[in-house]
Amino acid sequence: MAEHSARHCCLGWDFSTQQVKVVAVDAELNVFYEDSVHFDRDLPEFRTQGGVHVHEDGLTVTSPVLMWVQALDIILEKMKASGFDFSQVLALSGAGQQHGSVYWKAGANQVLMSLTPDLLLREQLQACFSISDSPVWMDSSTTAQCRQLEATVGGAQALSSLTGSRAYERFTGNQIAKIYQKNPEAYSRTESVSKISVSCFLPSLGSGMNLLQIQDKVWSQACLGACAPGLEEKLGQPVPSCSVVGAISSYFVQRYGFPAGCKVVAFTGDNPASLAGMRLEEGDIAVSLGTSDTLFLWLQEPMPALEGHIFCNPVDPQHYMALLCFKNGSLMREKIRDESASRSWSEFSKALRSTELGNGGNLGFYFDVMEITPEIIGRHRFNAENHEVSAFPWDVEIRALIEGQFMAKKIHAEGLGYRVMPKTKILATGGASHNKDILQVLADVFGAPVYVIDTANSACVGSAYRAFHGLAAGTNMPFSEVVKLAPNPRLAATPTPGAFQVYEALLQRYAVLEQRVLTQTRRPSE
Repeated sequence: MAEHSARHCCLGWDFSTQQVKVVAVDAELNVFYEDSVHFDRDLPEFRTQGGVHVHEDGLTVTSPVLMWVQALDIILEKMKASGFDFSQVLALSGAGQQHGSVYWKAGANQVLMSLTPDLLLREQLQACFSISDSPVWMDSSTTAQCRQLEATVGGAQALSSLTGSRAYERFTGNQIAKIYQKNPEAYSRTESVSKISVSCFLPSLGSGMNLLQIQDKVWSQACLGACAPGLEEKLGQPVPSCSVVGAISSYFVQRYGFPAGCKVVAFTGDNPASLAGMRLEEGDIAVSLGTSDTLFLWLQEPMPALEGHIFCNPVDPQHYMALLCFKNGSLMREKIRDESASRSWSEFSKALRSTELGNGGNLGFYFDVMEITPEIIGRHRFNAENHEVSAFPWDVEIRALIEGQFMAKKIHAEGLGYRVMPKTKILATGGASHNKDILQVLADVFGAPVYVIDTANSACVGSAYRAFHGLAAGTNMPFSEVVKLAPNPRLAATPTPGAFQVYEALLQRYAVLEQRVLTQTRRPSE
């Protein structure tokens, strides 16, 4: 199309659980093209549900590798049919599911180097994988491998201090260890291991694997050895996320018209890419208020713990990012709305406006499903004297829920080294970010202004931003300078005067009561 023809741009890719998405961003940082391929809908022959196969044990969760390859074929062909001018693409980067992995059979690299532009990728790569169904982030079948890895390095906290996280079943190192132990022949046939984001584009691996030493950014030899023999050779060496790892394959030049000089910037995980897309800076925090609530934090001096995750920062190699996930997010808010506000968000908001900051000292914990951070289930209410009570008035219940959710987030963020700074801003996204009264509580509890930003494709857009940063990285230009033309977030709430003093004391009480509840609800075997 003519509108695409004269725009130099970068492409941002996101190989997520349910679809592959791409955006094109021009030099003024305007998104002018986007498209996607949905696995369940567009590739029904692979029979996935939500992009995955859940196995009979209920723990093993995989996706067909060729489905991802075919999705890339489809989306590139769609772009070509639309008239997209690939010759204007200066660079590309992308994101993949944070912990998924692809296993390339011996000889695959030679196939990749000799692709013919006359055939689709799926036709040429179908025999290139030693594992046809790859483990994804939803997999939880590697508990034994997790315990082995932690034991090797001296325990869960030692592993967290080394790699940024205690051992998690979905992390790539533990998945590799399971494949080596359960299917040694397939492992021995594996030439290299890469991220899900299809290494025809030369993506990279890194943090989020329980393998990378986060302080000095090199593989941990102890962790590699604990997972599988010869693993370092199969992984290759990690590089800074703004690194240009090479020029695009001649296959894409000849079939689609990419320029031969189109640069490929190292791919990253979906969460780091979202941090880039939301343009977080030092001291900022992103709060995604969705089905589950997620926090992204920019950290200078991280304190790895038994909860949460510390990753390499995708836009500043000297700093870090942290991630916290809370299962009881919007579904819990909707339950309390239904029970206490007649299923009305308007009544829910009215309760937040009519009750006082600090809720008269009443505190609540609302976990209808087992929470991740901390591992608590059930509803627990405490009055101002720290006595547990069975119920609150309807309006007190609503404020207790929202204040409790945000106090938990602040306490556990501080546990990873986060501190509110004078320049801190909170970027809110997700369904609940449309409720200004919920955002007011967020601003009051954290003591920082809250902004809203449209991040429907934050990982995609962040990948395109990172591609531009990769082009400029040789000049030492900071990421913030590269993205200064991007649309600014909109101010949604500022802290109420006096809120800091109210919540300073409440946060201390909440942390103490959380430990009490955790002790009461911990299973005897623990």
